[in-house]
Amino acid sequence: MDIEQFRKAGYQAIDRICDYYYSLEKRPVISEVEPGYLKQYIPPAAPERGEHFDVIADDYQKLIVPGLTHWQHPSFFAYFPTGCSFEGILADLYSTATPNPGFNWTSSPACTELEAIVMDWACQLLGLSPEFLNSSEVGGGAIQNTASDSALIAIVAARSLYLRHHPDVSLTNLVIYTTSQTHSLGVKAGLVLGLSVRVLGVRAEDNFSLRGETLRLALEEDERQGLKPFVLIATVGTTSSGAIDNLPEIQQIVQKHPSLWIHVDAAWAGIALACPEYREKCHLKTINELADSFCTNFHKWGLVNFDASTLWVRDRKYLTDALDVTPPFLRTKQGDAGTVIDYRNWHLALGRRFRSLKLWFVLRSFGAEGFRNYIRKTVALNQIFAEFVASSDLFSLITPPSFALSVFRLDPQLKTLEQPSHSLETLNKLNKLFYSRLTARHDILLTSTVLNGVSCIRFAVGSARTDISHIIQACELLHKEAKLTLKSWEQAQERY
Repeated sequence: MDIEQFRKAGYQAIDRICDYYYSLEKRPVISEVEPGYLKQYIPPAAPERGEHFDVIADDYQKLIVPGLTHWQHPSFFAYFPTGCSFEGILADLYSTATPNPGFNWTSSPACTELEAIVMDWACQLLGLSPEFLNSSEVGGGAIQNTASDSALIAIVAARSLYLRHHPDVSLTNLVIYTTSQTHSLGVKAGLVLGLSVRVLGVRAEDNFSLRGETLRLALEEDERQGLKPFVLIATVGTTSSGAIDNLPEIQQIVQKHPSLWIHVDAAWAGIALACPEYREKCHLKTINELADSFCTNFHKWGLVNFDASTLWVRDRKYLTDALDVTPPFLRTKQGDAGTVIDYRNWHLALGRRFRSLKLWFVLRSFGAEGFRNYIRKTVALNQIFAEFVASSDLFSLITPPSFALSVFRLDPQLKTLEQPSHSLETLNKLNKLFYSRLTARHDILLTSTVLNGVSCIRFAVGSARTDISHIIQACELLHKEAKLTLKSWEQAQERY
């Protein structure tokens, strides 16, 4: 493909992308293909001779698009949202047009310098302490692949720091602390690093938040057994229910345990910090006083196309001391002089994509005000859904709404005062049947979870294209499916 052929194919690609978004609402949310569908269309080996690009582009439309689940669909309420904006799409196009590995300043100065600047923009947008600014030259931030990578990097830094201060401690005695609601990233980090993980319990009456007393008891118990907890992954906005760990209580406990690194994983809900009215709920003041590292994903709720996980550390030296490997061929006079950031020492890989361009395009185009308005809109839409659940005689909320997330279950009111209440086992079976009906549909997508033995369903608002009409439509659909579920359940009970 030469330049003019690329120009022609590029025009066509942009036109088709625009047509895709015009037609998005009419498409099924979830793909209707069966496992292995592509094998009948794509040969097992690459062609010997090149094909005309028009054929390749057409095959994308015919073969690939039908196999996509449309995360930007206005009726996508599953998992958490995946950020997307046209600004982000264009930034990705520009960045891939000038590919470079960006491992140090010399490899492309703009890549390093823009990342340092926009990470400071994001830091200020979220209200994080000036200690986390790159311009502080002490702390700082870098863009990572995902929150899992961010947590792993923070744990590596925490381990290195702990062992530097406690060189006689065996690796087998080190312990990572998570909770039963922490993302799987905590347990996975333990597997990768070969370290023990202790999962701390949380209770429904605490809205699944880690309490200080639970942490205190665990620390004291492990201390008696000669174990060395060195890092706690605290969460602001858990995946299952949007729970927020009780950071003020945790802060009181860790005052007696200064060697415990606190990593705050706010992959989803951290974006809400852009709105001043949500900062108290997220314990921003405590985050700024307590956290050694903080992560949130702009590629979830932050309008930036995947991937863009932002990680800040209070002291960059702990990170670079753990990860700095500089062979002679990577040395530069700027790096040796310490006048630039070499971001290769801020993550596990050497090369890195030019992701800061996406964040720069999005924040400039939306502005802080437009960014906040998007967050507030999704929270308001979820509030409408939560009010529907609360007022229904078919459903109940399992936890209070968390920003743009509601967790609910089918929980029909008793028909008579004499009717025995539904057992947990019955409600769990009923909700599994209800959810199976929902997953059979292709015009809406939600995900289920289990909270301390309670089967329930998550409803997460986040698509920039979702408006009140889609919330009303979802409520009507859920009501209809709930009625059909109960009818099917009652008929099955009568047969037995």
